Amino acid sequence: MNKIKRSDFLIKPFLKRSNFRATYQLIVTITPIIFLWLIVSKIIYSPILPSTKGLLLIPILFLLTLLSSRTFSLMHDCGHNSLFEKRYLNNLFGFFLGLLNGIPHKPWANDHAFHHRNNGNWEIYKGPVDVLSLEDYEALNKREKFIYKITRHWLMLLPGGFFYLVIKARLGLILIIFNFIKSLIKESFFKIKKRNYLELFNIQSRIKPPFSDYGDNFDELFDLLANNLIVISGWIIMCKWLGTAFFLTFYSLILTFSAAIFICIFFIQHNYENAYASNTKNWDIVEGAISGSSNLDIPNWLNWFLADISFHSIHHLSERIPNYNLRECHKANSHLLQKSKVLKLSDFPNCFKYIIWDSKNQNLIPIK
Repeated sequence: MNKIKRSDFLIKPFLKRSNFRATYQLIVTITPIIFLWLIVSKIIYSPILPSTKGLLLIPILFLLTLLSSRTFSLMHDCGHNSLFEKRYLNNLFGFFLGLLNGIPHKPWANDHAFHHRNNGNWEIYKGPVDVLSLEDYEALNKREKFIYKITRHWLMLLPGGFFYLVIKARLGLILIIFNFIKSLIKESFFKIKKRNYLELFNIQSRIKPPFSDYGDNFDELFDLLANNLIVISGWIIMCKWLGTAFFLTFYSLILTFSAAIFICIFFIQHNYENAYASNTKNWDIVEGAISGSSNLDIPNWLNWFLADISFHSIHHLSERIPNYNLRECHKANSHLLQKSKVLKLSDFPNCFKYIIWDSKNQNLIPIK
């Protein structure tokens, strides 16, 4: 049987982007979010019993969580320059959608592009949870193995989601500022003594801290600073409007559950039984897209909130396909996607077992 090549797929007709469709997607996503927050304010300031308020807020929390996931999916398209026709529009609205999610768009998009360039090559890209090779895992002691298993359990989706959207960007900024000041103080004496004044302004050498994905370049640094400034200002305004305790609790729940959803989706679309998990020598990018990316058999209403990212193999074959063309592109090429894994909702829990890369046999395996 001949090896499938990217040129075998019908891709080009589905690459066309539409500003009209992109704008429509934003309107039908953002408008309900604004409307639901207005309803929240009416409930909060109404004279009804607190228990009744809680019951009324539960379905709103559910809808805002799903809509938050959709805004993240649309931001994801902007990161691939595939939502709008022009790059500047994708950058502009990607930044705006990043504000809604509390995450800087540019650093995220750069990091995600690395994933696309190396999908299926587990020697380079270790997945969303930094999967260890079998050799590295066996070298751990008993306590380290326990920590490794616990931190990659599906229950960690919730604290992981909270950290990912609520904490990470704020912590990244604090670390950058701290390391910048520390570096400046440490080096100033020697630079001034040697009269190397200009080297004091070599900011880029100081902006990337440990434990942060931010600050690789000035674009990322600007995005991080602007995102934090606007997001924190927005939080202050919302706290004054709805009350600090209520807003921070309610908003944190939305972001936590929303992040848990898309982290879960991202995980199970690449970690599953018999997933393509090659080393660098044998890696093939097309095989990584077809056999290293699962497609999801989920209800259409859920697909809408995920912007059709469930058609994931075709997305990895060409990330420039807009989300509104993914379904049709998948159908047009379904005969070439017979090897692609299809997962149902009931299959999701089983995927979380596959957190070890067996480099010898080049596959993902569960922990015994």
